Amino acid sequence: MAAKRPDLVTIADVARHAGVAVSTVSYVLSAKRTISTATRERVLASIATLGFRPNAGARALASRRANVIALVLPLRTGMHLPIVMQLMTAVVTGARGHDHDVLVMTADEGPAGLRRVADSSMVDGVVVMDVEMSDPRVPFLRELRRPSVLIGFPADARGLTCVDLDFHGAGARCVEELVALGHRRVALLGAPAVVYARGTGFAHRTRAGFLAAISALGVSGVAEPCEEDRSSVSATLRDLFRAHPGTTGIVVHNEAAVEHVLTLLPSMGRRVPRDVSVIAICPDEIAARTRPALTSVSIPAEELGRQAVSLLMAKLSGATPSEATLLAPALTVRASTDHQR
Repeated sequence: MAAKRPDLVTIADVARHAGVAVSTVSYVLSAKRTISTATRERVLASIATLGFRPNAGARALASRRANVIALVLPLRTGMHLPIVMQLMTAVVTGARGHDHDVLVMTADEGPAGLRRVADSSMVDGVVVMDVEMSDPRVPFLRELRRPSVLIGFPADARGLTCVDLDFHGAGARCVEELVALGHRRVALLGAPAVVYARGTGFAHRTRAGFLAAISALGVSGVAEPCEEDRSSVSATLRDLFRAHPGTTGIVVHNEAAVEHVLTLLPSMGRRVPRDVSVIAICPDEIAARTRPALTSVSIPAEELGRQAVSLLMAKLSGATPSEATLLAPALTVRASTDHQR
């Protein structure tokens, strides 16, 4: 009889070859129970002879885990896909570092999707993205037997494990920088209107931080949603300067609109940074490649993904991690800001 391909050899084949129970092989693989030296060596010899490669199924048998986590990432209107992909890649890379695979769920199924995957025993835990202030998934996550971590914060985060950039602090930090440069009239061009309408947490928190800072620092400011296409950005800027002609500092929290803002301002007679200083809340690679390069508060997608996975793995191991992890906003000064003259 022809030998099996190594990738087709099962844990049962190893047990049969070594003359032991399947559970004994799993204990040798997982090291979760003491096995006699002679038996262990016999099992290892069979593994070597058959070319057995422990896979997800074998690990699951050994640990009663699927070694898979779910990433719940509903793709919705107004989401900036490059950022989404960075976060997803960071979660996948982090999971692989813990010997886990990732099941990505992109359909906008709400609590029903979470229930379906949790009830199937396909995953050990769940990472949830695009969190809303009044997220309908939150009550189910509190009752879910499997551990979960949210990248983002709902309005009420009690009983949940959440990690995110401190977007409230990011909005405030941008205002503080502009005011330190002498600007007295500032504006926030935020996410598309649909993002605010569905209550997405990061957008509302940035806006709240921006408004709180202008009030605390005694400057004038306005916060407006901003669409992503060039014509809409142009209309938003024209409306802004028509209603608030003295605006000299702009914060952009809309990655897709950033380059449009920078190219449209000179056509409106406002040079960057001589006439208008611009700060963005966006990934560093976006800020560094624009002309002029943007002063920015970085969105640390890689760190967010890594921390989310680490928190989930800690919960899987029985630990009780901190419920709230907020990454402090870091502002990098580049060429798009200048002292108001």
